[in-house]
Amino acid sequence: MTTVGPTGDDLVEMLAALANPLRMRIVARLADRRDYVSHLAREIGVSRPLLHMHLRKLEAAGLIVGNLELSEDGKAMKYYEVTDFSLHLTASALAEAAKTLTPEKGPGAEEHS
Repeated sequence: MTTVGPTGDDLVEMLAALANPLRMRIVARLADRRDYVSHLAREIGVSRPLLHMHLRKLEAAGLIVGNLELSEDGKAMKYYEVTDFSLHLTASALAEAAKTLTPEKGPGAEEHS
């Protein structure tokens, strides 16, 4: 049975999201349990605006998901948790993913006529 991995573009986005030490700490913290933004910011020791920026990057890469929930006092709280992702990097997995990369457009991209 062949397992299909992420596309090349998805893999680049996932690896870029994980290439930041703070985002790795966020994923590590959320791997234990889901958490809401204010508590997570205090636990990690960053401001909520900075945390939101990193959470958006992780969510866009499909590594975490956020859900709005109402607390008992009626306050909206956004909880985040890690998705069920798995990255197994091998040379052949990278080669397969590279076949699906979107061609570069812009400076430095090769011109094909």
